Amino acid sequence: MEKILDFIKKNKLIKAGEVVGVGVSGGIDSMSLLHFLNAHKEELDIDVVAIHINHGIREESDDEARFVLQKCKDWGVRVYKFTIDAPKLAKERKLSIETAAREARYGLFDALVKKDIVDKVALAHHQSDQAETILMHILRGSGLAGARGMEPIRDGIYIRPMLPVSKEEIEEYASANAIDYVEDQSNLDTTYARNYLRNVVMKGILKRWPNAVEAINNFALAVCDDDDYINSLIDTNALIVDDKIVQMPCSYFGLSSAIYSRIVFRSLAIIGVKKDIERKHIEMIKDLAFAENGKKIKLPFDVTVSKEYDYLTFVNNYVEKPELSKPLAIGEFDATNYGKVVIKRVRVENMKNDGALYFDQRKVPKDARWRYREDGDVFEKFGGGTKKLKSFLIDKKIPVRVRDFIPVLASGNEVYVVAGVEVSEKVRVTDDEPTCFKLTIEKE
Repeated sequence: MEKILDFIKKNKLIKAGEVVGVGVSGGIDSMSLLHFLNAHKEELDIDVVAIHINHGIREESDDEARFVLQKCKDWGVRVYKFTIDAPKLAKERKLSIETAAREARYGLFDALVKKDIVDKVALAHHQSDQAETILMHILRGSGLAGARGMEPIRDGIYIRPMLPVSKEEIEEYASANAIDYVEDQSNLDTTYARNYLRNVVMKGILKRWPNAVEAINNFALAVCDDDDYINSLIDTNALIVDDKIVQMPCSYFGLSSAIYSRIVFRSLAIIGVKKDIERKHIEMIKDLAFAENGKKIKLPFDVTVSKEYDYLTFVNNYVEKPELSKPLAIGEFDATNYGKVVIKRVRVENMKNDGALYFDQRKVPKDARWRYREDGDVFEKFGGGTKKLKSFLIDKKIPVRVRDFIPVLASGNEVYVVAGVEVSEKVRVTDDEPTCFKLTIEKE
């Protein structure tokens, strides 16, 4: 286990003075990592704390939480305990329980870092975990990015000090140091993909090839070298980035698949998706680049990719659908994912061609309210001609991803103002009144 110290220093996983939170489940791997880092905290000049998360999946979870709390007390380690409802999250987000638990777990880790409670989060992945991860990625259809496995440090936050250590070495360390731990019985449940790979596939491989774990890890190191070199050749200056949206020129798909696939992965990473994207998804995205405008596909993690003229637009859609219901009045209000809507009264003679929308508030029905678009909405274009609002927005080349977030001023299904886009002929400003309303959008 002493090789952990060399690995930490070689890969610069920890800086002196940092607070390192160790993700502790109570199992042999995480308990050994917590013990090791706590035993070497003075040498590393760090503070060590434990982070335990009860995922709400098993009846034994409460007992495991009590075990971790007691061991941390015995070792003099501060512990942060959290409880989440992974089954409920999985149902709400239509994810597997494994994926929902992982997302929630990392969400808590991220929050601890953002609140400056910890500087790094140490995870207890070791050589066998690495081998399983690589095989899992390959079986899911990943390219070199997946075959390189887990990195020693990710996002400057997550560190894996035990990657160079075998399971056997961990068991020897736990025995030598009398480290108590709990067995997670769910690890034997082969209905979970990871457990099936570990308990069925890997066991079969190791019977035939005893050095398989080491060989797979060495393969990953070679893949890292090749992948890093290819990535150094990639130019992504043409990507357009805006919060959780990335636009990728379709022209990229004229390049080698080794290049455009990496640009796709980079685009997805920018919007927060770094896992569970497979080779089949890359092919779907490529086909979309040559499809007709307006086509779109759905990817895991609520990601959609849309063909918008000469670009593919990647959107992370995981946002709660906003609600809006406001009367027409002078002032301002925030429209989620769109901007701040500002309404002022101005004199008609001061109207300018400045990109703002001007409309006659007197012609708006008294029951009209600001809301988001609904099925059946209609709109009379400025200059005449009534259309379905959906068709009007298409004509205006408003991207699909934006349409649901544009505030509209409507009475029933009659829309009088589409904020930031156009006003209806029915509320056109004429010269018979001294004032009108001016609408502008201040982007987020």
